[in-house]
Amino acid sequence: MGLAAPTLFSSLRLGSLRLPNRIVMAPMTRSRSDQPGDIPNALMARYYAQRASAGLLITEATQISRQGQGYSYTPGIYTQEQVEGWRLVTDAVHQAGGRIILQLWHVGRMSHASFHADGQTVAPSALSPQAQVWVVGQDGVGRMVDCPVPRELSTQDIADVIEDYRLAAARAMQAGFDGVEIHGANGYLIDQFLRTTSNHRLDEYGGSMENRVRFAQEVVAAVVGEVGANRTGIRLAPFITQRAMNCPEIIPTILHLSSSLDKTGLAYIHLSEADWDEAPLIPEQFRHDLRDCFSGRIMVAGKYDAARAEQILSAGLADLVAFGRPFIANPDLPARIREQSPLAAFDPHTLFGGDAHGYSDYPVMS
Repeated sequence: MGLAAPTLFSSLRLGSLRLPNRIVMAPMTRSRSDQPGDIPNALMARYYAQRASAGLLITEATQISRQGQGYSYTPGIYTQEQVEGWRLVTDAVHQAGGRIILQLWHVGRMSHASFHADGQTVAPSALSPQAQVWVVGQDGVGRMVDCPVPRELSTQDIADVIEDYRLAAARAMQAGFDGVEIHGANGYLIDQFLRTTSNHRLDEYGGSMENRVRFAQEVVAAVVGEVGANRTGIRLAPFITQRAMNCPEIIPTILHLSSSLDKTGLAYIHLSEADWDEAPLIPEQFRHDLRDCFSGRIMVAGKYDAARAEQILSAGLADLVAFGRPFIANPDLPARIREQSPLAAFDPHTLFGGDAHGYSDYPVMS
């Protein structure tokens, strides 16, 4: 787009941050943490720093506890070693002139017995997600394996998870992050509480819409109380229905939640849109409804290119656009967009696990 994309390259205030452009690097699981311990490392620091020309970097989803893990080699934020590893990343990004926030993650039932000492995954209700997660076996090979039926969380368990979110947010600040994003999308724990298809509880966390949004509200309150609303965002996915999440009430539920979050002064809502072929389109009316009930910034992520990004920004229906896969093979993506240069293709065989190959060895433009 070059100079034809003035909005995409305009600056923006996002909570406590001043962003030089509206291009965000979306959170993407890459499974490169050090083992044992799921510890961020120098390789990850190099990867993120290479992409620091984005207005904002959002890290890969990061488990808030061992219980919150669902995939092999994903990083955590619940030990001091992990905090120190993430400090390598934030220092490298800041030295490169960038801004970076940590995505806080609990997968709920999207997990596998091998990640849990008692062999049990957890969820709002004991319902299978009918899905698979990527797990590295004893032979060192990663495979997609079926998720088991989870154990239903007790009310005390729920309180413990909320505390884990608060502690993770505090550790993110210790690690030097500029803020946090709560992962409430894509069929993970918070999303599981929101939907009638995955939440069959009969207590104060299930049943009515008001009850189903309670967990999300309490997580946000705990995180905001720790780091401030101006350093906090949330990712939501109203139109993503895989993983047995096709809830007929999710749209009004998301709007109800967004309206309540507006009262907290939350910095932004990040809409995770489907990015596969023939995926459902988000109705424009929903975008207007979200604008009406939430006064903070709105970020969108899906199958956006520069033209689509400029279009939605110019229409006032979003403030930032997050790019995922284009950032994998194009660490200098903002420059390529500005110069209308061709985008390199990524190697799909190197997405999860491995070393620098297919991760931090993609070149910038000559």
